[in-house]
Amino acid sequence: MPILTANLGLAGPSSTTLFALSQLFSGDPAPAPAVRYNGGGFPRICLKNAVSRRPFCFRGLVRASVSVSGDAWTRDGEGGAATAGAEAANGVPYPDAERQARWSADWKAARAYNESGLIYKGRVEGFNGGGLLVRFYSLVGFLPFPQLSPSYSCKEPAKNIQEVAKSLIGSVVPVKVIQADEDSRQLIFSEKEAVWSKVSGQINVGDIFQARVGSVEDYGAFVHLQFPDGLYHLTGLVHVSEVSWDLVQDVRDILSENDEVKVKVINIDREKSRITLSMKQLEEDPLLETLDKVIPQDGSVNSDASSTNSSSKIDPLPGLEIIIQELLQEEGIEDVRINRQGFEKRVVSQDLQLWLSNAPPTDKKFILLARAGRQVQEIQLTTLLDQDGIRKALQRVLERVP
Repeated sequence: MPILTANLGLAGPSSTTLFALSQLFSGDPAPAPAVRYNGGGFPRICLKNAVSRRPFCFRGLVRASVSVSGDAWTRDGEGGAATAGAEAANGVPYPDAERQARWSADWKAARAYNESGLIYKGRVEGFNGGGLLVRFYSLVGFLPFPQLSPSYSCKEPAKNIQEVAKSLIGSVVPVKVIQADEDSRQLIFSEKEAVWSKVSGQINVGDIFQARVGSVEDYGAFVHLQFPDGLYHLTGLVHVSEVSWDLVQDVRDILSENDEVKVKVINIDREKSRITLSMKQLEEDPLLETLDKVIPQDGSVNSDASSTNSSSKIDPLPGLEIIIQELLQEEGIEDVRINRQGFEKRVVSQDLQLWLSNAPPTDKKFILLARAGRQVQEIQLTTLLDQDGIRKALQRVLERVP
């Protein structure tokens, strides 16, 4: 990396020299700073901080040479976070006052970026076992690998993270400052947060994306969303309960890293930068698709279903008996009985689920469905209540049942 040197003398620095010095402090193109002289005839050079825009001035004698080394970082152990630092190119530290003034100004800038949430574009100068080393003015901060945008790994899935990191050296990446602690010299960046600020406004609940599976955990899979530009900018979670209508014991039985899937956005937490996704909601609930086959409406019996008109011959699903007893205590419900039952071809949930019919009561008769495992039971209510009244009665019952 080039070493920038500014030689300043008492006779008054040139505009070129002042411009080079301003680059050291701002990191952005800026006009030459103002030069003023104090009563003793020494130059007073004022530079504007790139973030606060407030002048930063040197008074009196100015050091003859100001340099920035390309190797201005240290790290706490292999794979640990880089510690922000700066030193002279020849290895000789800056005079304490000059170095402290410079560091203080840049740490102040880092805190301003952290508090404002603004995006900074930093150059990647290297990497270690845990992440990238990114230049921030005279400081070098740390971009952990988990905070990288998923676009790199999705673009070239055959590359490991070290190969991706090596290919990024010299490139400029957008980041947000997520930690700026001058006392511990910890300057931490996130590219994910920067990308979220840029593209999250393009997604809404209900949107459907082509996606690629990232990591797979016990509780679900993290999935990278592909945007119209072909890149995978954001990552969401498909919870284990949203993978399939079938009962999923282990997500890894269904999904593997780099699988191509289609997902639906079902929730966006913009405050926490989180997206919840579903695969199963792109398909109809199999119970609703096959209800007529599971429990034939003509009362016939097939190999996967049985029917009867006597509730005493059907054992209620676990937990259903107490619900039936409580329903009979509700005003307006005259009778509750299990009318018939059937069996699905696959397990949807081991837990007891209750479903209200979409049809209103007819001749004081209303149908409620109970399902658990593969078993489905049709419950007939004799009631004076309308559909909304039945819903409220069932809600009160479920609040009472432990």
